[in-house]
Amino acid sequence: MESIVEKVPALAEIDPIKLEIIRTGLQSIPDLIEEDLTRTAYSPLIYEYKDYAVGLVDAEGRAIAMARQGLTILNNTIGLAVRDGLSVYGRDGIKPGDVILSNHAGTIGQHLNNVVMYTPVFGESGVLSAFMAVVVHWLDIGGRYQGSCLGTDTTELAQEGLQLRTVRLYREGVLDHDMTRVISYNTRYPDMLLGDIAAQHAGCVRGRQLMEQFFKRYGEGTVGAAVHLIWRNSAAAARAALAKIPEGVYEKTAFLDNDGVNLDQTVKLPIKVIVKNGGFIVDYSDINEQLEGPFNSGREGGGEGCARVAFKYLFSPDEPTNEGSFAPLRIILPDGKFLSAKEGAPMGAYSTPLPTVVDAIIAAMAPALPHRVAGGHHASFGIFGFSGRRATNGSFFSFFDTALGGWGGSLHGDGVGPYKSLCHGDTRDIPVETVEALYPLLVDGYQWRTDSAGPGRFRGGFGIDKTIRALAPMNFNASFERSKCPPWGLNGGGPGEFGQVEVQRVSGEVVRVHKASQIPLAVGDRVVIHTGAGGGFGDPRERELDAVLQDFRRTLVTREHAEVAYGVVIGADGEIDAAATAARRRH
Repeated sequence: MESIVEKVPALAEIDPIKLEIIRTGLQSIPDLIEEDLTRTAYSPLIYEYKDYAVGLVDAEGRAIAMARQGLTILNNTIGLAVRDGLSVYGRDGIKPGDVILSNHAGTIGQHLNNVVMYTPVFGESGVLSAFMAVVVHWLDIGGRYQGSCLGTDTTELAQEGLQLRTVRLYREGVLDHDMTRVISYNTRYPDMLLGDIAAQHAGCVRGRQLMEQFFKRYGEGTVGAAVHLIWRNSAAAARAALAKIPEGVYEKTAFLDNDGVNLDQTVKLPIKVIVKNGGFIVDYSDINEQLEGPFNSGREGGGEGCARVAFKYLFSPDEPTNEGSFAPLRIILPDGKFLSAKEGAPMGAYSTPLPTVVDAIIAAMAPALPHRVAGGHHASFGIFGFSGRRATNGSFFSFFDTALGGWGGSLHGDGVGPYKSLCHGDTRDIPVETVEALYPLLVDGYQWRTDSAGPGRFRGGFGIDKTIRALAPMNFNASFERSKCPPWGLNGGGPGEFGQVEVQRVSGEVVRVHKASQIPLAVGDRVVIHTGAGGGFGDPRERELDAVLQDFRRTLVTREHAEVAYGVVIGADGEIDAAATAARRRH
């Protein structure tokens, strides 16, 4: 059945050349704005890590063009916030120059730090035609812990910070100082946060101006018709890719360690994918109920967002994202599950489970798409954070980052890495130099995690070991996953190592953690972050001997691991013992 995004208005034909000019022109707007955002933001979380998303949506909140960097899991939030704004104000209640904020978990379905800012775009006719939006992770919006979202044991949304449901920051171009005062008194870092907000606002305004110029150049009617054609073409490409796989029911079962509160209870994640009548249906019916701890998300921000990331990976990974990209996709997700949590549920750590959800959807399709599906990736946001007060002036500081880990081996070769998770997109580690310049921390070590990759004919990508030393008293938070459900291998490949953290005290005590809040660190204490690795693909005994030897020489695998995992015996001279290897591999 044709979806609404595939129905083109009855307007004059647009020739293919002009259509492509309009398509690339629309795409250039959010791409340009995200570059501006990274140049002007105050926080390294934005200008280095890229914890944001930028996009254009139409007057109903449907995606026209999304910037190609930033976090993929945030793309869905823009349309959700805009549709909530339309429901609150109505089309006639949104005026030129308005700038609106929302982090409402009941509609966006993610933690309160993800704040969407958007502004309407009116054409020359005076008709509301689009919205320019920028969603940014705000550094801190109050709540129980510094950073607001770093706790793993919150049990209600009110513990996680300030809630802003569709409120105006600017009214017809005039700043609402009452709102900025509310924000500045509900954060521990007012100067840095207000700097990020200014950059976010500048991006919205500049994007709005560019879109107004675009309407003026090509005409609102022509642009509108072109957008529908772009949606139709993207939908056709997605349907064509989907049509190449057999209809059927595909399944994968995974699970999560716990919900941060009930530490002995795993979180069920059985996934069913139904391919039928040109549709791709992700059925979440049997997943765990809403959790007591903060690892919940809402329907669209959680279940729908994960399904979109997986579908895009499988069927149109190289195409720019717009509403048509997801035309064949549907989800079945009853209310009250941990991916469709009710309003008021804690969501501070919403992101931690999502890479595993995406990984499971993709893994379910391995029988139908063996050339596309790799072994499991590290599949953990792997959040780690340091926070405290500076000795010089008593001001708060907070640094957090997420794990770079290995991705799975595939039919085409070894797994890659270290990269962020499937939910991240083109995001990076905050550089060592930036960390040491801005915070009382010293990075003592940063290296590959030896023997971590899942063995296979094509092994997984390796995790890393990162050692950070505290130079002042502070607290440490962590949220890692998959210790009980390691990144799986495919076609006989072995699992990759899961991620975890070691706190090494000056006293010699060592504490191992996966999820923890407010661990006190003394001066000189070290935190060693072991990130997860990718699963292998194929029988490890079929791995080429030279590939194993090369990994050994690069200290990526030890002599013992080469023998046990791959059946490759390396002698004291550093060369392969051919006879011993042949015997070992036979057994």
